[in-house]
Amino acid sequence: MTAETTRVLIVDDNPHDRALLEEHLSREGYEIDTAEDGVEGFHLMERDPWRYDVVLLDRNMPRLGGVELLQWLKANSELRSLPVILQTASDSRADLLEAMKGGAFYFLTKPYDVEVLLTVVATAVRDRASYRQLQTVARRSEMATGLLRCASFRLRTIEEARDVGTLVAGLCPDPGNTVIGLTELIVNAVEHGNLGITYAEKSELNGINRWLNELDRRAALPENAVKYVDVEYERDDEKIRITVRDQGAGFDWRPYLEPDPTRVFDTHGRGITIARRLSFDDLEYRDPGNVVVATIDVS
Repeated sequence: MTAETTRVLIVDDNPHDRALLEEHLSREGYEIDTAEDGVEGFHLMERDPWRYDVVLLDRNMPRLGGVELLQWLKANSELRSLPVILQTASDSRADLLEAMKGGAFYFLTKPYDVEVLLTVVATAVRDRASYRQLQTVARRSEMATGLLRCASFRLRTIEEARDVGTLVAGLCPDPGNTVIGLTELIVNAVEHGNLGITYAEKSELNGINRWLNELDRRAALPENAVKYVDVEYERDDEKIRITVRDQGAGFDWRPYLEPDPTRVFDTHGRGITIARRLSFDDLEYRDPGNVVVATIDVS
C-alpha cells in the first residue's frame, strides 16, 4: 500500500486542526475525508468499513468523544481492527491508560510535531496494510470449522508464521480478526523467541530500517538453524485452543498484557495487547514465557 492509495479519516471538531492535518497529510499523498464529530465519523466508517486505512481521532469532542467512539468501533466486528490514532492535549498516564483500555494503540499529543505526525500515521498505515492482507487470505481460506478437531504445524520463518496464522485463523469463527492477533503471537515466537531479538533491539533496528536484514542474519546462525515453532489447534464443543510454543529462553510477558503509557509512542510492541483485546477471549502465557495458549469461546 502506498500513500497515493491510502485514505485517512480525520475526526475533529476544531476546523483549524482539521485543516492543518489535512494540509500535512495531503502533501504526503494521502487521500483525506473529514468529520466534525464522533457521530458523523462513526456513520462514515459504518457506511463503508473498508474505506479507511487509518483514523485520526480527537479525544475531546461534542456529542461523542474520542474514547466513547473507540468503544463503538470495538463493538463493531468490521471496524474493530481499524487503526485509530488518538489525538490528545494531555499526556498524563491516567488519560493515556483510559484511552488504551478503550482500544487506542496509536497516539499524538497536541501540539504535535509534523515529523512525529507523519511517522505515527505511516506506522498505522503499515500495520493496516499487513492486517488487510492477512484478513483477505484468512477469509478466503475459511473452512468447515466444525469438522476439524485438531491440527499441528511446525515452522521456522516469518513467512511461514504468516502462512500458518492465516490457515489456522480460517478454522475460527471470526478469521478476519483472529488472524491479526494470532499472526502477532506466532511472529513473536520466531523473532523474539527463537531468534532472541529484544524489544530494545527491534526499536533500534526499526529506526535504521534493518529489522528484516537482522532477521535473515540470525536465522542463518548455526544455533538458530535448527530451532522451530510449534502451533497446535484443538477444538471441542465449547472452545478453540491454539498453543504456540517456541524454543527460546522465554521472557517476562506480564508488562505486555495490558497497555502501557510509557510505550505508546513506540513503532512496535502492540502485538500481545492486540491479540488479547481483538482476537481472543483468553490469552495465557506459561513460564518461562515460551508457550502461550489463546482461547476462543464457540459455545
